[in-house]
Amino acid sequence: MTTTAHHTGAGVRRAADAPPLITSADLPPARHFVDGAFLDGAPERLIDVVDPSTEEVIARVPEGTAEDIDRAVAAAVAGKDRWARLVPRERSEVLHAVADRLAGHTDLLARLESANTGKPLAVSRDDVGMTIDTFRFMAGAVRASTSMAAGDYAEHHLSVILREPLGVIGVITPWNYPLLMAAWKLAPVLAAGNTLVIKPSEQTPLTTLKFAELVADLLPPGVLNVVNGHGAVAGARLAEHPDVNMIALTGSVASGRAVARAAAGSLKRVHLELGGKAPVVIFPDADPAAAASALRVAGFWNAGQECGAACRVLVHESIAGEFVERLVGEVRTLAVGEPRAGEDIEVGPMVSRAHFDRVTGFLERAKAEGVRVAAGGGALEGPGFFVAPTVLVDVPEGAEAAREEIFGPVITVETFTEEEEAVRRANDVPLGLSASVWTENARRAHAVAARLDFGTVWVNSHLVLASEVPWGGFKGSGYGRDLSVYALDDYTRTKHVMHNHER
Repeated sequence: MTTTAHHTGAGVRRAADAPPLITSADLPPARHFVDGAFLDGAPERLIDVVDPSTEEVIARVPEGTAEDIDRAVAAAVAGKDRWARLVPRERSEVLHAVADRLAGHTDLLARLESANTGKPLAVSRDDVGMTIDTFRFMAGAVRASTSMAAGDYAEHHLSVILREPLGVIGVITPWNYPLLMAAWKLAPVLAAGNTLVIKPSEQTPLTTLKFAELVADLLPPGVLNVVNGHGAVAGARLAEHPDVNMIALTGSVASGRAVARAAAGSLKRVHLELGGKAPVVIFPDADPAAAASALRVAGFWNAGQECGAACRVLVHESIAGEFVERLVGEVRTLAVGEPRAGEDIEVGPMVSRAHFDRVTGFLERAKAEGVRVAAGGGALEGPGFFVAPTVLVDVPEGAEAAREEIFGPVITVETFTEEEEAVRRANDVPLGLSASVWTENARRAHAVAARLDFGTVWVNSHLVLASEVPWGGFKGSGYGRDLSVYALDDYTRTKHVMHNHER
C-alpha cells in the first residue's frame, strides 16, 4: 500500500461575524440542583466552563464537595419511596412529559451543547433527538416489562417474581455526549422507579443543568439531583456513599476502575460503559467505496470523540490501495470548523487543551515510529483545540495507535491476508465495545460477527444506534447495558415471593 502524506488544507472555518450560539439568558443557573431547587456551592470554589472552539470561558459552575454529594444523596433517599410507589403508567406519563418539554426546547439545547462542547450543530441536534427518543422509549417500555410467569415450581407453592427499583442511583457522565449520555442513564433509572444523583463532567455541565431547570416542575423533589464537580472528589464520594445502591458511569477505563474500587466497600452494584477501539474488518468482496463513505461519518462523528468510532481499519491487502485512496478522498473534503461557521460543518475541536495534547501526542509518536500519514496528521491553527481529520497507513500489528483509544479524528489502517488473521487481530485489543464487518458473503458475515469479542457488531454499516437495542461492551469496555429493556433490567432487582397454598 502506497500513498502520499497530505495535511488537510482547508484549515478551520471561523465565524468571526456570526452571532453567538448562546446568550447569558440561555445559560442554566450555575449552581447545584438538589431536592427540586438550585442551590449555591462554595463561592470560592468555581470551575471554568470553556468553549473549545474559541478557548473562551462561557460560564463558571461551583466545584462540588463531598458534603454537597451527601446533601444530594439525602434528598434522593427522602424522595425514593414516593417515586417508587407510583405505578408504571404514572411514571410513564412523567417521562413523556419530560420528552415533550425537551422537544419544545430542541434548538436551545442543541445550541447550548455546541457552545459547551464545540461539536457541529448537526451532531448536537442528533443528540437532542435521540435524548427525546430515549425518554419516549423508556416511557413505553416500563409499561410492558416481562418476567418469569407466576406458577407452581414447587408442589403446592405459588412463585411470583417481582421487579423492584434499586433505590438511589449515582450517575457519572462524560464530556463527549453530555446530554445524551445523561439521558441513557436517567430515562431507565427514572422509569424503573429509582431516584438519582448525577455528576456531569466538570468540562461540560451546561445541558445537564439546563435539563434540570427545564423539568424541575415535572419531577417530585429529590427524584433528580445534580452536583457539579471533579471525579476525584464529588465522583468518588458518590461511588463510595453507603446510601447509594448503584453507581452508573459512562467514561474512560481509568474512571471505571476508580469507580469500581470505590463502590467495592459497600458492595453496591456497578454499571460501566467505558472505552472502545472498534475494528472495521473489510474483506476482499466488500464495496470499498461504500465502506469509505460510511467511515467518513462513523470515524469522524463528533470529531472521533466517540467510544464506538470506526477508528481501526483491517482491510484485505488485495483492496487496500483502492480503499485507502477512497477514504483519503472522503477525509480531505470534511468541513472542519466552529459550530456557528455553517450548517455544513462536520468536524469540531477536541473538548479541552488536555485532550488536544493527548491526541496530538498520539500522532507525534505514531509518526516517530514510522507510521505514515495519508491525510491530516496534526493540529490545525488556533484558537480552539482543532486536530485535522487524519488517516494513518502502513500501521504495523501491535502499534500504539492501533491498540490504544486515541478518541480523536484519527483512523488507522492495517492490512491482512487471511480471515483467521483478521479475526485474531481484531480481537487482540483490551477493549470490546463495538466492531463492524464488511462483506457481501452472508455466511462469512454471520460467522465472523459471531467470533468477534465485541458487544455490538455491525455488518456493512457502523455506528448505527436505536433505542430498542442494547449498547454495552465486553472486556475492558465494562459491563451493564444502556438502551433497550436490558437497561431497565439493570436498574431493578428481582424478588421471589412464594406462597404455600396447600389445603
